[in-house]
Amino acid sequence: MPSFPLPPRLALIAFLMGSVAAFPLHAQDAPKPGSAEAAADAADAEAAASEAGDTSNDPSPEAAGAYLAARIASQQSDFTQAAHYYRKLMAAGDTSAATAEAALVAEIAIADYDHAVPLARQMVEAGAGSQIAALTLLAQDAKAGDWGAALKLLDSDADPGPLMAGLSRAWTLVGEGKMTDASAAFDKIGKDKGLGAFSEFHKALALALVGDYEGADKIFSGEHGAAITSTRRGVIAHAEILSQLERDPEALKLIEDRFGSDLDPQLADLRDRLAKGETLPFDIVHNATDGVAEVYYSVAQALVGDAPDTFTLIHSRLAGLIRPGLDDATILTASLLDQAKQYDLAITAYASVSPKSPIYHAAEIGRAEAMVRAGRNDAAIEVLENLSRIRPKLVGVWTALGDTLRREKRFAEAAKAYDKAIELLGEPKPDDWAVWYSRAIAQERSGDWAQAEKGFREALKLSPDQPSVLNYLGYSYVDRGENLDEALAMIRKAAQERPDAGFIIDSLAWALFKLGHYQEAAKEMERAVELEPRDPLLNDHLGDVLWAVGRKREAEFQWRRALSFGNDEAASSEDLDLDRIRQKIEVGLDRVRQEEGKSPLHGEPQKTGADVQN
Repeated sequence: MPSFPLPPRLALIAFLMGSVAAFPLHAQDAPKPGSAEAAADAADAEAAASEAGDTSNDPSPEAAGAYLAARIASQQSDFTQAAHYYRKLMAAGDTSAATAEAALVAEIAIADYDHAVPLARQMVEAGAGSQIAALTLLAQDAKAGDWGAALKLLDSDADPGPLMAGLSRAWTLVGEGKMTDASAAFDKIGKDKGLGAFSEFHKALALALVGDYEGADKIFSGEHGAAITSTRRGVIAHAEILSQLERDPEALKLIEDRFGSDLDPQLADLRDRLAKGETLPFDIVHNATDGVAEVYYSVAQALVGDAPDTFTLIHSRLAGLIRPGLDDATILTASLLDQAKQYDLAITAYASVSPKSPIYHAAEIGRAEAMVRAGRNDAAIEVLENLSRIRPKLVGVWTALGDTLRREKRFAEAAKAYDKAIELLGEPKPDDWAVWYSRAIAQERSGDWAQAEKGFREALKLSPDQPSVLNYLGYSYVDRGENLDEALAMIRKAAQERPDAGFIIDSLAWALFKLGHYQEAAKEMERAVELEPRDPLLNDHLGDVLWAVGRKREAEFQWRRALSFGNDEAASSEDLDLDRIRQKIEVGLDRVRQEEGKSPLHGEPQKTGADVQN
């Protein structure tokens, strides 16, 4: 579910980030140079080569190498290497504010708080004006429940950002037992345009924490109630409050209205307990420390996609520092690390979620996906197979396992995993088309065309205009020489639905080519390559089509492009045959087809499966 509706994004981000003028890690905007280790070696060599000159004002080779390596690691979001080299740089005497800030970011990103907290304290005491240092110390004080220290920090020149400072101050006052003052502090934040949902949500949590469930419910049912319960945690909090007020039917209706009947384990458990008339405990927050953690997590949610990912990561990481069991924050942290291609850190974060957690399955699926991206496919399958034994009744577990097995071309096993998912789905709904589609692909790839065809047809019954299904089934018919008129109509419909999808336009062009419509195929294939200019398979197909219409020199050029891209991106397509491309460049497509026993190319459209071009 989305986070709170908020004011215009640029204004919001400026408000959240406060005094941060230039964030030190903008990996998505940075150039992509070589590795940090290579930079360190190069800097060492350069410094050594200049020893004969006057280097009295130059940094030491070690410091120069550490500086360049740290910068490159930061730009590439390689937080582990960045932390390592920033430590070396600071040990060599660089204690500048910029270096300290970048080092602190890296330490938080890898969750090394033994380094991060002392560094943040030094920076605050030195008056460095670092928002990140202030956020770190505030988090540490909240974790310790040291509310006096937290208030002292908030009253100092340290600036964690206006929203963070305001909400954290209110929770700090809750921690000190000053609920009246805390309410006033929450209300003060709510006066800023667009921040009412933020302040009201946290005020409601604080009221419920001290037993004022009526007051909390009044907020949830008031002006900002719809915005608050647009979030998952908002729904859970309100359901728990309603249950405490002995209004279980209303709580049950809230969950069903927001999430429907297909619920994950946590929500299903709440629904079942409410249906039995059980009173739910209020445990979204247990104390003021949890409240501050919730602030960090709320802000992290709001920052996703609009602020630099690393700044968002800092908030989610610090939420985890304050409250290690806040699994929603942990999963957000892991997903951000995964997006930054820091797969080992992501895998470690996902693995920190306890098997007893109601969202353990989500963490394990995320861990497996990160393993796949890290090239550890066998390990990912092992994780998912184990999860399927622990959580055998979750559709998402079986579909994730099927998807991973399918990537590994273990199609028969993938089909069986999808069988389990479909069995659990019961009566299929329109949104279930993707599971039927995925199973049909696995069946087709494992040679079970009869079942695959039924599956594709079922997917189209559930969602008649799905471009992916139309494209796959239509192309399969063309490839098999079956239902040719319907097949071409399917692919044309898919292309109409997704005119900017290069792979679908390629399917249309390739189907036209196989049917002998070479001129039209050339036009569509050129459009496909315009959409995906570096795809080796599409460039290979364009070469074949150009050859068929007599543009042989251009065809050879496209084959060479395909070969070049294919060598760089060998895993781009399982259908890519680099040796065949080399042979076409050497002797031409006609000779290759002759040696393969295929019929000569011709331009007459075919009407029977036996005459379809291979």
